[in-house]
Amino acid sequence: MSQEKRLYIGMHDGVCAVTSADAGATWQQQPATPLAHAAARLTASAAAPRRAYLAAYEAGVYRTDDGGLTWNHLDSYPTDYAHSVLAHPTEAETVYVGSEPAAIFRSADGGNTWEEFGGFRAVPESTEWGFHAPTRDSHVRDLRVAPDNPQRLYAGIEVGGMVSSGDGGVSWRQLPGLDADIHCVNLSGDRPGSVYVATASAPYRSDDAGGRWELINNGLARRYTLHIAAAPDDADLVLVTVSENARRKSPQFYRSTDGGRSWTLVDGLGQGEDAVDMVVAFDWDPQQPEQVYAGTDGGKLFLSNDRGLTWRQLPVSLSSVAVGALAVGGG
Repeated sequence: MSQEKRLYIGMHDGVCAVTSADAGATWQQQPATPLAHAAARLTASAAAPRRAYLAAYEAGVYRTDDGGLTWNHLDSYPTDYAHSVLAHPTEAETVYVGSEPAAIFRSADGGNTWEEFGGFRAVPESTEWGFHAPTRDSHVRDLRVAPDNPQRLYAGIEVGGMVSSGDGGVSWRQLPGLDADIHCVNLSGDRPGSVYVATASAPYRSDDAGGRWELINNGLARRYTLHIAAAPDDADLVLVTVSENARRKSPQFYRSTDGGRSWTLVDGLGQGEDAVDMVVAFDWDPQQPEQVYAGTDGGKLFLSNDRGLTWRQLPVSLSSVAVGALAVGGG
């Protein structure tokens, strides 16, 4: 196994890679590329190990082909808004981006040209999608692909609920039964039919690919759920970050070993009366599932080597004020 480790870090004003050449013993921050707007989502390509994409809210889409040393703005992307991004798991040149008003664009040539999934906006429930602020509109907050079937896609809409496609994005259908204010969607390769969703009111889980949903907030002291992710090799091992409200007041970080039926507070990480150290993004290492990385609102990076039980801060000083997006990349 390669000794090289690579994290892609999206911040409020820039994006960079943090790398280790000795399996995590030491770490180095690579040069940061300034952003005109905050990072929203990152995706590392499994088919092209040095490639990753960044969605930067009102600054469009960026791509790196050298492991995060340089990032190029994709001027061809047809709108300024980019809230979510997803690299195809096996097709190196295919990437999906979620926009505002809620729409999904696909590129089959690495972002040189784009086409919109017309069937997405054709969902009958789309007339009910919207947003809290009158000056904004609904947007695709997260995009995911089923680990066992790249034709099955999931889109989480803020605010509009969950929508899925079983034919690679040609047609879409609404998945009712959960809160409509979606923040994060996650699936585990261990049990691809299990879908976890973080919403403004609580986390949810479906064990039948989104047909039925179960509320999984037993033991959580906060309701506002920002991020959720299950271990790639254990769908019942789940991490979640919560707070009292959208201002991220009194954040907490929890761990579950039974699919969210019960939760245990992770001491010393992502807690406090203010949001300075709230865990806002985390990602499991797909090659070493016992490792998981987390980034905080205060610009700190943490690593767990025991599946989220204990954590240590990485010796990296980010120049920006917050970690907004994080993805583990290939060597």
